Amino acid sequence: MLRLAIRAKRAAPLSALTALLHSHHKPISNPLPSSSTVRSYGTNAPDSHPVALQIINYALHHARSQKSGESYAQALLVLEQGLSNFRGVDDSSEDAVGMVLLAMSTMLSERGEFSDAMEKLQEVLDLPRSSLSVRVASLEGLIGLNLVKGQDVTSSILADKSLQLLRNRPSVGDNVFELLQLRSKAIKGLVDLVQGNLKSADSCFGACEYNDSLPDKGCSGNVALSHGEFLHSTGNFSLAKDFYQKALQVPASEASALAAANMVPEEVSLGAMCALGQLATHSGNFQDAEETLTKALTKAEEHFGSNHPKVGLILTCIAIMFGHKGKLEHSSSLVIQEGLYRRALDLLKAPSLETEVVDTQVDWRDVVALARGGYAELLCVQQNRKGEGERMSKWAETMWGNRRLSLAEALEISEPSKVAVIDSRISRVM
Repeated sequence: MLRLAIRAKRAAPLSALTALLHSHHKPISNPLPSSSTVRSYGTNAPDSHPVALQIINYALHHARSQKSGESYAQALLVLEQGLSNFRGVDDSSEDAVGMVLLAMSTMLSERGEFSDAMEKLQEVLDLPRSSLSVRVASLEGLIGLNLVKGQDVTSSILADKSLQLLRNRPSVGDNVFELLQLRSKAIKGLVDLVQGNLKSADSCFGACEYNDSLPDKGCSGNVALSHGEFLHSTGNFSLAKDFYQKALQVPASEASALAAANMVPEEVSLGAMCALGQLATHSGNFQDAEETLTKALTKAEEHFGSNHPKVGLILTCIAIMFGHKGKLEHSSSLVIQEGLYRRALDLLKAPSLETEVVDTQVDWRDVVALARGGYAELLCVQQNRKGEGERMSKWAETMWGNRRLSLAEALEISEPSKVAVIDSRISRVM
């Protein structure tokens, strides 16, 4: 646990930041107004809190440059020192506190410390005077992490809470408020999509599609990616591609949004690239699929490190692509697929098949089940390994929990509206 690593490591890292923190004694002025313009960073921190911004950027860079437990622990120490400086200064410092907590949740999320990340996001919600932008970002991140953990009921409750938060506030008539509304509707749509409630999801994403008052209709980032996944899952491949490409862009209008945990721009960019690769697979464009998914793999390795579960998720997408390619082109890539599945399952920390009772709390449950199911198909076509394949297939079927598709449907491309889409942000199958 990073928390234990922090306690064990009280070295004095980052002397430049220490000096910056100790030199900051005066109250922070100008709380973040709802119409402020902010830049895109790991947490999209606003310009109105330059010291908080410096601390966040320094910590994120330090953590990600080495990608080690030690570097993340040291970066969290820096952020903790920042919190101690910002807390209790005056009412205007609450957004600075919120920004730092969002950054801490992002780093903890990247290291797989989801419970600790969720604690930080809950701390943001407990701030009595934080801005709408900070609160929506914290709810969005909290929903995203609950979806990773399979806590769908909690995710739905939080999504409703985000919508209610904005419903209870009078609109100030600016683009930022409208963007926050779109984000709340989009995260609610994502929750509905995960749960197989397509009609409800459709109503959430319709607000994005027809909102002409915002630049580029306000659809970019997480809003565009989640909407694209809805279109992809329901068979509208052409329009889904347009939304995925929008998700890869960060127009100036979207820079008004804070983000945290697995909803930050880096995760959105990876998710959009992974989704585009899957879309090419489902369209039978295997050369494009291989190129795009390879780029996504490189991106995941560069951002998270080569041994991160996100890498295993992308490898699963690549293995599935080779399987579809082999079936349609009547070619064999059994050796390649098996190597990909074995490596993916290793990175995803899949439980042993010897386990008598399948643990429903398995991390990355959807993707592990899909990878095991795909691997089982490979083994079943080999006479000397058929028994192993059947045992693996039974395990995967027991673990599979998707409400919209059976495992067999998820491993086939029978029709456009029956394809499985893996969301790399939340490690779930749509």
